[in-house]
Amino acid sequence: MSKIKNILFIMADQLRWDYLSCAGHKTLKTPTIDALAARGTRFTNAYVQSAICGPSRVSFYTGRYVTSHGATWNQIPLSIGEWGLGDYLRPLGVRVALAGKTHMVADMASMEKLSIQPESYEGILTAQAGFEPYIRDDGLHPDQLTNPDLAYNQYLRNQGYDGENPWHSWANAAEGDDGEILSGWYMRNCNKPARIKAEHSETPWMTDQAMKFMEEQGDEPWCLHLSYIKPHWPYMAPEPYFSNFNKNDIPKANRQDHELDNPHPVVKAFMNHAEGRNFAREETRETVIPAYMALIQQLDDELAHLFEFMEKNGRLNDTLIVFTSDHGDYLGDHWLGEKELFHDCSTKIPLIIAGPDIAEGQVIDELVEAIDLIPTFLDSLGGTLPNPRLEGRSLLPLLKDGKVENWRDYAICELDYSHRGARLDLGLDVNSCKAWMIRSENWKYIHYLGYPAQLFDMISDPLELNDLGQDPAFANIREEFAQTLFDWHLSGRKVRKTISDQDVEARTDSWQKKGVIFGEW
Repeated sequence: MSKIKNILFIMADQLRWDYLSCAGHKTLKTPTIDALAARGTRFTNAYVQSAICGPSRVSFYTGRYVTSHGATWNQIPLSIGEWGLGDYLRPLGVRVALAGKTHMVADMASMEKLSIQPESYEGILTAQAGFEPYIRDDGLHPDQLTNPDLAYNQYLRNQGYDGENPWHSWANAAEGDDGEILSGWYMRNCNKPARIKAEHSETPWMTDQAMKFMEEQGDEPWCLHLSYIKPHWPYMAPEPYFSNFNKNDIPKANRQDHELDNPHPVVKAFMNHAEGRNFAREETRETVIPAYMALIQQLDDELAHLFEFMEKNGRLNDTLIVFTSDHGDYLGDHWLGEKELFHDCSTKIPLIIAGPDIAEGQVIDELVEAIDLIPTFLDSLGGTLPNPRLEGRSLLPLLKDGKVENWRDYAICELDYSHRGARLDLGLDVNSCKAWMIRSENWKYIHYLGYPAQLFDMISDPLELNDLGQDPAFANIREEFAQTLFDWHLSGRKVRKTISDQDVEARTDSWQKKGVIFGEW
């Protein structure tokens, strides 16, 4: 029997894989996360299925590729027919709860069609991607801006913070020289600390919710998705963290002038977005990145408090801990801001797993995907695999032995940019804004519908500065990857969701045994 009884699934929003000291950052120290890696396994090539909050998280929560689950961008409802993490783990007797963000949008039309009441137990689970919402707080969730009664705003009022929306006016705003409120929505204001005290800001508040949940749960098994809002923008950091970093601490931008000479049409359109134009300016990087680093340092400190609490209560001995992110942040690399496109600073994520029977201090370079987590959770708790819906693979064999025969040859990431201004710049209809990435051991191939491909040699050019997408010398490699993408669409996804492969095998050519005779003379 496994010693793993509980699962703590930690996600930091928009945290780059390389903004941890255990991953090589030179000036940002993350001793708590480093210690977690030292007593567990760190993956160096973990990729999301889409580099934007909504579809990335839905892939984490369903174990399925974006093309399969269909929630291709933010605010697109997840079909009621898809299963979430809780649907897999609750039958094992595990309470599956959320503290934080999911970016989940419910399929209300289907719920109404099936007469599922949103306030019912089944309705709540359906509307929350299978999670029991212990505390749901998306930060950027639209209700946060219009509903003054959300939990974090209530908490801030109880601490004495006034205003219609203290989430905005205190936690995500600075104060000007004349006492005016400077909104964190504008990056120029990241050069001042958030108005709020550090202990009342979002990261410690969310940590407190997690500890409260564990305390209430006692010895009953649980899976808690602790989903932090930061370091996602608004990039507003409170003191004393704000003053710990300045422009001298930030890494040099990973970009070269020749990337601007003749960029890929889709990349060029993203460069023309506001975030691309602004992060191309060194002033923006020097203003934003110190605050981004400060928010990560605060996260590391809060995780220290959480792990101390867990150790005191004996939970480190029976809990599988997963630390990851839903995507990265360009921060001016490649003359881009935000995320969505396919460079490693956007699509590659930190992934650290520690717990009972997990190899300590192990670093694994195999290609892994966000969709691998649900199979890993099932496997660690003694659930049944394979599953007809799940498209990922359990990482448990890698975690225990370091190597697995016939592991995957590539990772897939997808993008639907139909909601973005790039679509209008390119003059495209909403069904033409699709792109896919295939990351193999040596190459990264990016296929844009209606446009030339991109290709990067990840061995000789790991910083992805030289696009070989139109170099005739690499035409054969691009053709091979195009065929691989075609084959993946046909056979790499599980579209037969309601019946297992074993059932299909058992049914094969069995009609006469059931008394059904056809084609006979």
